[in-house]
Amino acid sequence: MRVAVTGATGFIGRRFVRRLLAEGHTVVGLTRDVAHASAVLPVRCRAVRWDPTGGTADPAALRDIDAVVHLAGESVAGGRWTATRKRAIRDSRVIGTRALVTALGRLAEHERPRVLVGASAIGIYGDRDDEELDEDAPPGHGFLADVCAEWEAATRAAAEVGIRTTIVRIGIVLGRDGGALRSMLPPFRLGAGGRLGGGRQWMSWIHVDDLVELFVRALTDERVAGVLNGVAPRPVTNAEFTRTLADVLGRPAIIPAPAFALRLALGEMSAILLASQRVVPRAVLRLDVRFRYRELAPALADLCREHVEELEFEQWVPRTPAELFPFFCDPRNLEKLTPPFVHLRVLGMSTRDIGAGTRIDYRLWLHGLPVRWQSRIDEWEPDRRFVDSQTRGPYASWHHTHTFEALEDGTVLRDQVRYAVRLGALGALIAGGRVARDVQEIFLFRRRKIDELFH
Repeated sequence: MRVAVTGATGFIGRRFVRRLLAEGHTVVGLTRDVAHASAVLPVRCRAVRWDPTGGTADPAALRDIDAVVHLAGESVAGGRWTATRKRAIRDSRVIGTRALVTALGRLAEHERPRVLVGASAIGIYGDRDDEELDEDAPPGHGFLADVCAEWEAATRAAAEVGIRTTIVRIGIVLGRDGGALRSMLPPFRLGAGGRLGGGRQWMSWIHVDDLVELFVRALTDERVAGVLNGVAPRPVTNAEFTRTLADVLGRPAIIPAPAFALRLALGEMSAILLASQRVVPRAVLRLDVRFRYRELAPALADLCREHVEELEFEQWVPRTPAELFPFFCDPRNLEKLTPPFVHLRVLGMSTRDIGAGTRIDYRLWLHGLPVRWQSRIDEWEPDRRFVDSQTRGPYASWHHTHTFEALEDGTVLRDQVRYAVRLGALGALIAGGRVARDVQEIFLFRRRKIDELFH
């Protein structure tokens, strides 16, 4: 199936794209920033410029596409809801979706996608106390409820031109590399977490892997249409969520955030933390969808089991693996692929010829401080892959897998990095953001340099 995905570079979109590619689908990422999308998406996902927020969109980008999955939308948690922010939140969803559906309608029937799966949010239900809310519950009141209602109306218009249309109302998505949990973990790891407000408000959550599977089901199962609640079967109160997260981490959670303080600090945006939404996925369960994480504790245990960051980068180079491997396994060439601000120099190797067990010593500078780094080659498969890990250096741990995969008269270079900062939770809180930005900048520079050298 040829699938076009908006919001492909986002937290959910990146995982969804990889899942589709693993199933053998062809994926096109519709994006406002092709250069950024090409840098962060897998090589097999083609990035196409697409910016419908002005109210119009080019139907040509959708021609001969089998299905569209529409995930794009301005983050609701990006800052206080000023008039400008609220307009951006609404327009990115409502105007963008209207433009998308209009473009679909302008295509000839034989060129038109057969399926549209659109995102929405459980914010449509508003603040509903203890009321159990399934897919048939009426919309609530408030800014987010109004935005979601308009958003869904714009999506439903696709059904009028014969497109099977499904709307997934997404709950609180839990994942390692984004979503609500990413901002919650640092204070909880330090024992500084606590309930929000009185803690009685319901939180309807879902593990990101289960949400991705739900989108795949909505895309591929021709029986699916209408509204699905993208939440796990058992919602919890904020107090229960707080206790469970603290138990999983083995830390106390005794510092609550009073409701008045949240309202004072966040203004109207505090509604996303204090509103109560007890949402159940009744229509999803009727489809016999199997949740891997039905209960909160196993979901949090999976996501919190290691304090490790994971990154993956891909790019295609018009050379064979046999041509590229010697360049990348020569430590001296790492100096060419590392940005100048690092000042990296190779000091020596423990063996004359590099291979499994070889140790390599480097000197570099990080934010004005001199650092010694020693890496060890843990795995060595010529022309296919090698793995190195830090044995001495600035990180608590660092593992880098380099893979060379032949594809279309060239090679996909894949870098998979797993690292942890020192001092655990305290180190992550103090320096985690800066380290993540440094690592991203280093690998984006590496990508540009590889393009210069091999294209």
